[in-house]
Amino acid sequence: MTEDKGILIKNIFYMLSYAFQELRKNNYEEIAGEEFDGVHDLFAEILVRGISAQLKQGLHRTYVPRHDGLNTLRGKLNINDTMRMYANGVHRLSCEYDEYSEDNVFNQILKSTMIQLIRHSEVKRERKNGLRRLMPFFSNVGEIDLNGIKWNTFRFDRNSKTYQMLIYLCYFIIENILLTTESGPVKMHSFSETYMHRLFERFVLEYYRRHHPEFHACARQIAWNIIESETSTEMLPILQTDIFLTLGERTLIIDTKYYSTTLQSKYGKESIHSAHQNQILTYVLNHDREHTGKTDGMLLYAMTGEESLPHGQMKWHDGNMIYYRTLDLNQDFEGIKQQLEALVKI
Repeated sequence: MTEDKGILIKNIFYMLSYAFQELRKNNYEEIAGEEFDGVHDLFAEILVRGISAQLKQGLHRTYVPRHDGLNTLRGKLNINDTMRMYANGVHRLSCEYDEYSEDNVFNQILKSTMIQLIRHSEVKRERKNGLRRLMPFFSNVGEIDLNGIKWNTFRFDRNSKTYQMLIYLCYFIIENILLTTESGPVKMHSFSETYMHRLFERFVLEYYRRHHPEFHACARQIAWNIIESETSTEMLPILQTDIFLTLGERTLIIDTKYYSTTLQSKYGKESIHSAHQNQILTYVLNHDREHTGKTDGMLLYAMTGEESLPHGQMKWHDGNMIYYRTLDLNQDFEGIKQQLEALVKI
């Protein structure tokens, strides 16, 4: 199998390579020429190469708090615990100290992700063996509760920046894991729409950043065009765009969508989802404060196997355009690039 949810596996790698620049360096480039039976098989290969490269630099170490009973004093003495141990016949000192160790959350995530991929039926034997060969290097690293990882708290400094791509990749994998208490072992779903949507969004943004720096591509927040003194501003949501492009005198706001069903159907009529339409209109009309008509919007859908796909446009009275387009990810990557180029030449 060379597809996952209608997308060529190699194109998922290309999307990742735009989202994470590290994948365009060194031995990662060889991955593009290989065949993968599923997206998790691809992820396993990336992790094997990425972790192998990290091991050459050494596993990241941090000061980890410890609380142990020791024969000699180390760090801070916990008097109450020490007296309790002596009362129970244990002649040790209860010490609280920091240890410079590789048993930190970054390495725990890598180890736990490798374990899940080794168990996954989609991952080929040779890649499972590659992951197993890496496991001894994590013998001093514990596993982590997959449900308790607080992804939004991670910060990457000078010492841990080489982990950023690997941790983000683990995020995509682990967030698709289903822990079952009935059968015991951990099972994994196919790559879900939620995380493909995030990858699709970042891929489009990074594509324009890389190939068209003159567009100043960014994920920009838009301020509400309101009278703040007469508005309950604390009740308003943040207007966070996916892709914000400056095309000469015009602005194009792209909102990416990745769904198995792109259109809604009511009374036998197919149409754009109302929530999608309202969202892009809200971005455009709040940004074009002076009613210049120079701000346009686009709903960009990943193509599905449906017969009817979004394609068209709507012109606002002020001159603003709203476009509906689809991007076919199940083709040679050159074709994807041509489609992305055509989107900004409308």
